[in-house]
This record gives sequence, structure tokens and C-alpha cells, in this order.
Amino acid sequence: MENFDFHVTTDIRFGKDRLAELPEVLNQFGKRVLIVYGGGSIKKIGLYDKVMEQLKANGNEVFELAGVEPNPRVETVRRGAEICRKENIDVILAVGGGSTIDCAKVVAAATKFDGDAWDLVLQRRKYQGGALPLVTILTLAATGSEMNSGAVISNLSTHQKLGTGSKAMLPKVSFLDPQNTFSVNKYQTAAGSADIMSHLIENYFKRTEGTDVQDSVSEGLMRSVIKNCPIALKYPEDYDARANLMWASTLALNGLTGNGKPGAWSCHPMEHELSAFYDITHGVGLAILTPRWMEYSLNDETVDKFAHFAWNVWNVEEKVPMLAARIGIQKLYDYFKACGIPMTLPEVGIDEEKFDEMAKQAVAHSTIKTDAFVPLDEAAVKEIYTACLTESSFE
Repeated sequence: MENFDFHVTTDIRFGKDRLAELPEVLNQFGKRVLIVYGGGSIKKIGLYDKVMEQLKANGNEVFELAGVEPNPRVETVRRGAEICRKENIDVILAVGGGSTIDCAKVVAAATKFDGDAWDLVLQRRKYQGGALPLVTILTLAATGSEMNSGAVISNLSTHQKLGTGSKAMLPKVSFLDPQNTFSVNKYQTAAGSADIMSHLIENYFKRTEGTDVQDSVSEGLMRSVIKNCPIALKYPEDYDARANLMWASTLALNGLTGNGKPGAWSCHPMEHELSAFYDITHGVGLAILTPRWMEYSLNDETVDKFAHFAWNVWNVEEKVPMLAARIGIQKLYDYFKACGIPMTLPEVGIDEEKFDEMAKQAVAHSTIKTDAFVPLDEAAVKEIYTACLTESSFE
């Protein structure tokens, strides 16, 4: 295990019916609020009205940035930053899932940035400037953006989807009420759960040795997702299932499972290219890619890690490591498929036309060629994309 810092100061307000605490939270930062949200689902479930009632009673001056895209676009970030500067916004309130929160994070920083918002994104994790304070109300268990300092923004004109972030973008307070996820449909529930699983898998499969604590936490969180996603799909208003998915999402990417384990993630850079070129659902792209990446990466040097994944996450009884590993990969594939996730690229409208270009950018925009669990060059990425064209069997 390597040295690390762990200092995550987000104030988590988890549980039922805690919006009465919102005015007290916002008053720490000021009265002029920009509320950021997506396509209007928060209005359909009545959450928008509840939030606005609290803000009105508190005497807040409220401005809106609506219509944040599922893969938030830099144009929307620019629009939000312009509102913040023009209206002297004190605090941003993001109400939605990871895309909304990611957009709000970069709006918060872009407001303080002397330059174009895309130039800020291109700084990736090197941005050292300030940001407006951010409060979030989560409505989807997926990205963990409610308790981390990262964000992913798309620029469709350049076919780029890039991660950025800084300490200044960490939310100050996040409200996590599982009831706000009751209305999330089956497709998005499954996609969100795949996203959680992917975050855990990316941190789990690292080269660093001696990380028993991080790996054991990851295994436990993966088992929780595996158990609770099918329950939420069958019983959308099962509070405990939704609560466990929501908390697993938060813990998967707040540093708890990844600190002390340096190295590049493998599947996210590849998926970001799928989303950048085809604007698909992020969690679905990850679900399609991950088992194929595992198949590509399984060899005599990596088999022990994959076998432990099979034994400790899927309770595979096979004792021969290579056989156990392959069974574990198959179980992950079958699980995603049983949750209703399309498991081939043609099912989401993607063929091989842009594989060369996407593979080139996946390598260029990341360090997977040198720092991934198994190094991936352009040819390897293309091979993984190609494997995603058809149904797979790994045993």
C-alpha cells in the first residue's frame, strides 16, 4: 500500500425527509442561489416544488440552469458560469444525478476561472483555482459525484469526454434521500448500478500489493450492489434496497477504495470515447466493456486477482484459479444481462466504423498504455471494442 491523503469534508445528510435542513445549509454561503437540474424529472416527482418551497420561505433569490444533459456538455457549463457571474451567485444547488452534479461542479469552478470553461476542463486535475460553494440533492445512485471532487464534461464538437476536478469542486453538503430514487426507471437503475460496480472494479484491479483493507471494502460493496439492484428493479420503492445502492455509490468513489492504490483506470477511458462519439448511457457502456476487458486482461500473471474476484465477490466454488476467474467473469456478464442491460455495442447503435479513432483517443487522453492493470495500447483497445460487437461466453 502506498502513501495517501484522505480528507473528504462533504457533510452528508443521509435519510428520509431532510429538506427542512436545506435553508440552514444554504445560509452558510449566502442568499443568491443557482439551482441546476436536468430534463425535468425532479418536477415530475415533486422534488422541484419541495425545494422551491424551502427556498422561497428562506428568502433566497433563485436562478435556474435547467436541461443539463446525461453527458453534460461544455456549452451548458458556459451558460451556467455566465449566469453566476451576471447574477453574483453565492451558492450552487445541484438537484439530480451525477451528470447534473458534474456540470454544477465545473460551473462553480468556471465562474472563478479566467478563461473558457473548456480550457479549465483541459487542465484535468491540475486546476488550482477557486470555485463557488456547491450543495447537492442526489436523485440517482451511480457516479458518487456527491462526495468527490471529480467531474466529466463532454465537448461534442471535438468528440472529447474528459475528466477534470480539484479540491475546490468538492460538494460542501450533500442530501442523500433514497426516496428520491424510487421513480428511477429500470434501465437507469441498472445502468447506475453498473456504474457503481465499475468504479469498484477499476479500483480493485490495480497493481499495488498489500491493499487488503481497500480490496475487502470493495468486495463488500460489490456484493451489496449485486444483492440490492435486482430488488430495486423488482420493487422500485424498497427503501432499504435503494438506500444500500445510494450509499454504495457514494462510498465507491470518495477515495475509500482507491486511495493507496495508484494507477490508471482501464474501462473508463475506453467508455468515455463511446460516449463522446455516440452519446450513450455511461453505465451501459461500462457494463458492455468490463467483461471483455477482463477477458483480455486475464493471464498467468493476473489470474490470482481475478480468482479472488470470483471467490470473494461471486462465491465461486471452483478451486482452480484460472477456471474460477473465467467463471467470475461470466457471472458478471450474466448479472448485467439479467438486469436488462444491452451487452453488445450494436444494441446501442455502435458499429466498428470509428474504432480506430476511438482507440487512438482513449490512449491519448489517459495513461492506460503505461499505468493500467494490464497496459493497453491502441491495438488492445480496438480488440476489446471488437469483442463487444457480439454476445460473449467466458467459461
